[in-house]
Amino acid sequence: MNPTRPVFDLPRRIAHLDMDAFYASVELLRYPQLQGLPVVIGGRRRRDDDALLQKYAGQPLSAIPVAEFPLLKDYAGRGVITTATYPARAFGVGSAMGLMKAAVLCPQAILLPVDFDEYRKYSRRFKEVITEIAPVMEDRGVDEVYIDFTQVPGGQREGGRVLARLIQKSILDATGLTCSIGVAPNKLLAKMASEFQKPKGISIVQPEDLQTLIWPLPCRKINGVGPKTDEKLQAQGIHTIGELAARDQSWLVEHFGRSYGAWLHQAAWGRDERPVVTESEPVSISRETTFERDLHAVRDKAELGAIFTALCERVAADLQRKGYEGRTIGIKLRYDDFKSVTRDQTLEQPVADAKAIRQAAGACLKRVDLTRRLRLLGVRVGSLRRTGMEAPATAPAQAAEPTGRLF
Repeated sequence: MNPTRPVFDLPRRIAHLDMDAFYASVELLRYPQLQGLPVVIGGRRRRDDDALLQKYAGQPLSAIPVAEFPLLKDYAGRGVITTATYPARAFGVGSAMGLMKAAVLCPQAILLPVDFDEYRKYSRRFKEVITEIAPVMEDRGVDEVYIDFTQVPGGQREGGRVLARLIQKSILDATGLTCSIGVAPNKLLAKMASEFQKPKGISIVQPEDLQTLIWPLPCRKINGVGPKTDEKLQAQGIHTIGELAARDQSWLVEHFGRSYGAWLHQAAWGRDERPVVTESEPVSISRETTFERDLHAVRDKAELGAIFTALCERVAADLQRKGYEGRTIGIKLRYDDFKSVTRDQTLEQPVADAKAIRQAAGACLKRVDLTRRLRLLGVRVGSLRRTGMEAPATAPAQAAEPTGRLF
């Protein structure tokens, strides 16, 4: 980088870093004997898992024979896949798939339980490595970040490839984990680029690469284009990002609304001015749980009531630990046919205690169908502010009405 060149004249170089099969990779560090095998991570810790660890207590985890691990074909329950190794993905197994459905596709896969404490530990470590090299980093979850390369030494060399290589190697040396990095003029294109060469890849997109690298991609590759939008686009003969870019903005606004239509036009042309945000306030805090068996609001009232109270208490604890309170209280239900519903209401004053959250969430429950069996229940608090802050003037909101307990 030329030190005499004005800082403001540097072309923007933004990276999206995505850890490769993160949860599975962390497990393979603990169980190296499973390298190269189809492994599925999902569900809670089971008796089989505890029995295996007890049997080999006092020995390194790497000493457990492969033949001793539980297999996916023997699983029975309601759990879903959190992630899978690349050999398992080759059989069509993927995140959010039911474990029993995955067992049909890849019965020979080894099944490991989710260990979020371990994943969070490695997440903190790889992010520490990044910020030691490039301090402007936006945390996007346990396994991905955005990084502003623009003013970092090496961030402009080879379009950012030199700095990306350094970060990859530093993370590997510190954690034993690999990642894929996309570097582009903005966050939108960088996220797409990080998927080009997984795993262990580095992909560079320059402004002049838009037509050759981005436009041939399907519209679903744009972060923010969901399945319903994609279906509507395809019905109009728009399958690729290039075909989307060929449509006039006025046409997109007419068919998708003023705000979203304009955004689709900007995205198709690779335009995104969003900064890399090093600190951001959470939009909401929530907790949810999927039941091991379907539950009914009447026949399983006591069990549901205990779960509901526990969720409210956990959300309250999260709020208090992070120093937030919120005015919008909501619930989420998923029925036995996998259809989901949400309801919420906004209170006059923000709350952070479990009793107030449960009262308001209970009022929301009165507005949903509770005659059907449930497989998931969640509680959410939004419209957050820092505890003790003066609330800005807002339109009057509907307060929570007193409610009897439904469960």
